[in-house]
Amino acid sequence: MYDQVRETAKYIETQVHRKPKVAVILGSGLGSLVDQLEQVETIAYKDIPHFPQSTVAGHEGRLLFGQLGGVDVMAMQGRFHYYEGYTMKEVTYPVYVMKLLGIEKLIVTNSCGGIHTSLEPGNLMIITDFINLMHDNPLIGVNDERFGPRFPDMSEPYKKDFIALAEEVAKVLHIDYKKGVYAGFMGPYYETAAEIVAFGRMGADAIGMSTVPETIAANYLGMDVLGISCITNMATGIQKKKHSHAHVVETAHKASVTFSRWIAHIIKRLQ
Repeated sequence: MYDQVRETAKYIETQVHRKPKVAVILGSGLGSLVDQLEQVETIAYKDIPHFPQSTVAGHEGRLLFGQLGGVDVMAMQGRFHYYEGYTMKEVTYPVYVMKLLGIEKLIVTNSCGGIHTSLEPGNLMIITDFINLMHDNPLIGVNDERFGPRFPDMSEPYKKDFIALAEEVAKVLHIDYKKGVYAGFMGPYYETAAEIVAFGRMGADAIGMSTVPETIAANYLGMDVLGISCITNMATGIQKKKHSHAHVVETAHKASVTFSRWIAHIIKRLQ
């Protein structure tokens, strides 16, 4: 896998001229951050050797390299999910590529459902920790020490100083936010009411179908990670109406302006 990832990274290096240290993975409906990028260089996933392809609505399927407030940034406009049929290694393949491209800080974002009753659609939530409900993870299998250790620590999957920076920026910008634990569910169905009750008792504040694999891989690879969720709906049993992916994307779009402004200012503070 190392040689394959290196081949992918080398191809990307022939297509772009920037050497960013910061990357962002954009969730469903949250791609408007790219509108703030300057001097953008774009590569479609389909043109990148060994790269998976996005199959979900709201995920554009391209890598972008540009500047935000003078900071070089790499952005994934579209991610990969376990429920699409990819292996965990394929889901997190771009994160491994980021490592060989020199990425040191990763911001992971998502649209998800709220479990805790203090949350409501449109809220932005800083992720403080995760619960892996996917029954799999990207580190299973033979370990390659060139990437990271056999048994990586997960005591601080989302860096406390990164969270503190996000909170400081939010206060300066007068952005209301929540904090909570994100549970990563396999999907692709929306969870049952009984499952939501169980997950809430486990300590989950919000639930979605992504983010956890990338967080695990990034920590394993030695990156600092910040996670921010957009609560697009309340989970089954809390929300009375039926779920719709179109509604998820629509709600994310509405919150996207504030969300993108927050992320952009966080990144500017990283220079």
